[in-house]
Amino acid sequence: MQRTITRVLLVVFGLIELPVGLWPLFSPDGFYRDFPGIRTGWVAMDGPFNEHLIRDFGGLNLALAAILIGAAVIGTTAVARLAALATFLFGLPHFLYHLGHVSHFEPVDQVLIVVTTALGAVLPLVLVLIPSKRTTPATP
Repeated sequence: MQRTITRVLLVVFGLIELPVGLWPLFSPDGFYRDFPGIRTGWVAMDGPFNEHLIRDFGGLNLALAAILIGAAVIGTTAVARLAALATFLFGLPHFLYHLGHVSHFEPVDQVLIVVTTALGAVLPLVLVLIPSKRTTPATP
């Protein structure tokens, strides 16, 4: 019973987070102006320097760190791949943003930004491609 309740709650929480994660990726300006969509924009009310978004970014990075370290401790292929997928879903949009927004940096910083953010998108794919340990069935 507890396993079913846990699974249902995980799906419910995931479905709540899904639109909150997709909205700013597809309409950053709309998210900034209009979130949560049923009242006056809560994000924009914080002003151009947005401590709320900075703290959310930090919290999401800590959550991602917990998932990655937890996956390493648990040690199963499925959990490792799930952690890699979570990292990729964060890393790809982050990389794509920076790829198009480096012109105001010095050349060395442009390279460092593109390379480091690219790693956040590419390395999770490498993790997914690492074959799982296969056990060979015993032959009679």
